[in-house]
Amino acid sequence: MNFATIKKYDVANGPGVRVSLFVSGCEHRCKGCFNAEAWDFAYGSPYTAATEEEILSALGHSYIAGLSLLGGEPFDPRNQETVCGLLKKVKERFPQKDVWCYTGYTLETDLQEGGAAFTPFTKDMLARIDVLVDGEFVEALKDIKLRFRGSSNQRIIDLKRTRESGGIKLWLDGGLGGTYYTDKDLAKGKTQ
Repeated sequence: MNFATIKKYDVANGPGVRVSLFVSGCEHRCKGCFNAEAWDFAYGSPYTAATEEEILSALGHSYIAGLSLLGGEPFDPRNQETVCGLLKKVKERFPQKDVWCYTGYTLETDLQEGGAAFTPFTKDMLARIDVLVDGEFVEALKDIKLRFRGSSNQRIIDLKRTRESGGIKLWLDGGLGGTYYTDKDLAKGKTQ
């Protein structure tokens, strides 16, 4: 796997100050993508043991809230094995820090058994991700007022609460805590 960049002090891709890994490679090729150069799987630098240690070291600071994974596409089947290995180490060393992941795939269809992006690593990845921002970026639905996502079709899913309840639980920024809505709530007009 290659990666485009590592941001050690990112405040745009999840709450608090975060370490963000932008992986290389994406087949979605969303019109208006802010990171189109990372579509190429050969873009950037090879992800190595030294890269992983750099990320883990950056996460060690007390002011870092967690890790954000972006791209490119972290859930592309070609990237999953490497990303899964990183997630295992992050959760072992820093169980108190959260992991956010941005994907153009959709949780219920693409990331489930039989889905377009499902691999032997998908379940392990999902088990270690706290918040999943899913869905392709749709330029016609772009809204610069949205926090932590680019277009209104994208969902911010609280995976821990989703696993506990068996139904999709969306994370909604409510200040210090979070406000959570289901897809039914959103259909009734509650939006972020």
